[in-house]
Amino acid sequence: MSDNAAPQDISPPNPRVRTTGSLSRRMIGVAAAWILLLLCGGGYALDRVLTGAVTKNFDDQLEYVLNAQIVSSEIADGEVIFNRAAADQRFLEPYSGLYWQVSAKGHEPFGSRSLWDRRLAYGGTHEDLSVHVYDSAQFPDEKLRIVERDVQIPGSPVKWRFQVAQSRAGLNAQIKVLRSTLLKSFALLGFGLIVMAALQTFYGLWPLRKVREEIARMRAGKARQIERAMPIEVAPMVEELNALIEHNEKQAEEARRHAGNLAHALKTPLTVIMNAATAQADDLGETVVREARTMRRQVDHHLARARAVGRRGSAHSRADVWPSLESVERAVARLYRHVRIDTDGPKDLQVHVERQDLDEMLGNLVENAAKYGGGSVFVTVKAQAGFVEFLIEDDGMGIPEEQRARIFDRGVRLDSGKPGTGLGMAIVRDVAEIYGGTVALEESDDLGGLLVRLRLPAAN
Repeated sequence: MSDNAAPQDISPPNPRVRTTGSLSRRMIGVAAAWILLLLCGGGYALDRVLTGAVTKNFDDQLEYVLNAQIVSSEIADGEVIFNRAAADQRFLEPYSGLYWQVSAKGHEPFGSRSLWDRRLAYGGTHEDLSVHVYDSAQFPDEKLRIVERDVQIPGSPVKWRFQVAQSRAGLNAQIKVLRSTLLKSFALLGFGLIVMAALQTFYGLWPLRKVREEIARMRAGKARQIERAMPIEVAPMVEELNALIEHNEKQAEEARRHAGNLAHALKTPLTVIMNAATAQADDLGETVVREARTMRRQVDHHLARARAVGRRGSAHSRADVWPSLESVERAVARLYRHVRIDTDGPKDLQVHVERQDLDEMLGNLVENAAKYGGGSVFVTVKAQAGFVEFLIEDDGMGIPEEQRARIFDRGVRLDSGKPGTGLGMAIVRDVAEIYGGTVALEESDDLGGLLVRLRLPAAN
């Protein structure tokens, strides 16, 4: 390969995130569908109202002419005559589109000159005592709107049917113009509303794009948290994201600190072993065993802290108190058969702690009470202000107040005559603090020995 060859990008590809479609398109689609549904429903209703109003106005004009015809009619020689002529000249023009006709049984129908050689259909099988309006297609080349009524004129033994008809061409033209105007107006309105919904969606989701930009800045090392002001609806998500980032940074810092502490703790024993080996000391074997035991204690301590830190982030961490306490009681009772262990408290308490860590803390405390006590251990459990409190008392010699703080230091043992690593109390303190709890040493009023007060966050 040539030295001048361009270096290849060996950075790992970003894993593709599974998606369920565009949120913007989804919101715009829902808005568009709803807008179209409302506009179609509203347009149909408005079309019915306006078309009905135009048609009614058309019918009212025909009915007015019909009433004028009836009012001006009279009987002469058994036939209907009008005492005044119709005012509309279209009645005199053949095929003008406006017609009238009077008909009766047994009489030849007569109509306006505009009918010319045609006659309106007369159905004598029914009576129209009130005004009857209907459409008719009796003329092949002309659709009609007909208004008719049966009237018995004074002096006439028969009922005469008065009919006024007009071509629907004018009415249909008005309705066509009306519907065209409605369609164009509603189409423009729908387009405007959809554009507004799209603009509202893009503007409303714009803060999410800002969040993405802020996260990109954090990945590039330009920021540690999202500091840009966000809308009220997005602010809680940003706060949780910042809290998650802070939590991860805290865990990373704790991991680095634990690694440094462990390295520092192992450095001295390793130096002692190397010096003894270099000097070929006579007690090399004893030195190796002693310092290896010390390193083992340090490793156990930091592993316990690492497990607790790794499990602390789980919001579902919870453990039943009483089963854990009973398990520890059985285990300690087998090791110290001469010790009496009594327990008291509610049986339904839970803590926000992993069961393994709760067993380890209670095991250390109860075992210490059995080991250094006089034969009696009393464990009390109670709920108090969002915490579960454990009181472990023994009847031993207790610990002077000025030495109680030292007992939590790693490797410190006030009684070197009994086996142990000196890490039990340190592990209890560290694990309790990781979960947001506390541990304190006091004097037992009932048994006279040591009282250990362990408080852990309650889960119920």
